[in-house]
Amino acid sequence: MIIHTCSGAISLAKELETKSSQFYESLSQKFTKEKDLFASFTKENQGYITEIERAYYGVITDAFEGCFSFNLNPEEYHFQTDLDEKTGYSEALAKSIEMEEKIIKFYSDAAEQSKSLMADVPRAFKMVAKKRNHRLMTLKSLQDEKR
Repeated sequence: MIIHTCSGAISLAKELETKSSQFYESLSQKFTKEKDLFASFTKENQGYITEIERAYYGVITDAFEGCFSFNLNPEEYHFQTDLDEKTGYSEALAKSIEMEEKIIKFYSDAAEQSKSLMADVPRAFKMVAKKRNHRLMTLKSLQDEKR
């Protein structure tokens, strides 16, 4: 189902953040070498939800919800987080990287699509995308170290 409203985009952001948070929590338990890093990602995700909601609730009006600011297909941002007992560190990092790329794409798309109707929400989306891009670089450097 295509998302057209700001509240729908916020709900999708929360869903993506929650799902990725659960993934990083499982990684922190499975790979104790990077436990602190993955646990910090989990904590950051909660902060991202707070930032997005604060921006949204600070400027929300019926105009945002009625103007259909978005045309987002949630399927484009879907990612797999299942890990089995045999999943190795390299495979887990690859899944993390794929997940981060999709979430960054969501935030970038949402910011672009909403910039003409509002300022605070797209700014929050862009900020989270930038922070997650930094996380992506961290994950890619960990992957490079494993090679």
